[in-house]
Amino acid sequence: MLPSASRMRRGDEFAEAIRRGRRAGRPSLVAHLRVGDGDTTPLVGFVVSKAVGGAVIRNQVKRRLRHLMRARIHLLPRGSLLVVRANPPAASARSENLAADLDVALERLLRRP
Repeated sequence: MLPSASRMRRGDEFAEAIRRGRRAGRPSLVAHLRVGDGDTTPLVGFVVSKAVGGAVIRNQVKRRLRHLMRARIHLLPRGSLLVVRANPPAASARSENLAADLDVALERLLRRP
């Protein structure tokens, strides 16, 4: 599970990352990264809409994404905000494919100046 201190909870943090951050899309997800200048721990939030599936499927997708981000949170710069938005194909994606999409999206976001 993602550490509690790294979980995004406030709506303005989600809005900041989505509106002012960079975006990298893959078939099963879209990642929005806003790099901050603070010295706080990076925050990660997840958006899984009803288009992905029913409540059970949405919660499964969120749990899988949280688990994948736990091993990757150290890659994010301090003070950054990351929002991972699941697309409908995430509901049927295998964990390996979801992890590969997340890795590619993060690599794209982190290598940009």
